[in-house]
Amino acid sequence: MELGLAGQAEALARGEISSSELVEESLERIGRQESLGAFRVVRSEAAGQEALDADKRLANGERLPLLGVPVAVKDDTDLAGETTPFAVAGDHLPAKRDAEVVRRLRAAGAVVVGKTTTCELGLWPFSESAEYGCARNPWNPEYTPGGSSGGS
Repeated sequence: MELGLAGQAEALARGEISSSELVEESLERIGRQESLGAFRVVRSEAAGQEALDADKRLANGERLPLLGVPVAVKDDTDLAGETTPFAVAGDHLPAKRDAEVVRRLRAAGAVVVGKTTTCELGLWPFSESAEYGCARNPWNPEYTPGGSSGGS
């Protein structure tokens, strides 16, 4: 479904599509474009379960601004249960809790499908790291999208 975030939220609220369908489509697109290196973490199972939960909530009449909408967060943002390595090699422990931005997205009903690639420490004008590779520009894979949000 070629809708932006607001369009997806509206379609979900009107019952025109389910969160499960949107999340499945998002995960399929991520999989088809894996060579771009846009995602460091893809949460297929967890996002699928969150989508089912959102569908139940929608069916029960609950409405939140982003209920059931799939989103991704930058890899320098804590997501409970996932590591936040800032694209740097090493032993990293999973985050114990969500960063405030993730907490707010979840409170609005968003389904987090994964964490996008960033450059080391989020400091460089290119989107690659020795540990996690390079995010590629979808219009020209010879180039990086640039900046610390390259996977986005």
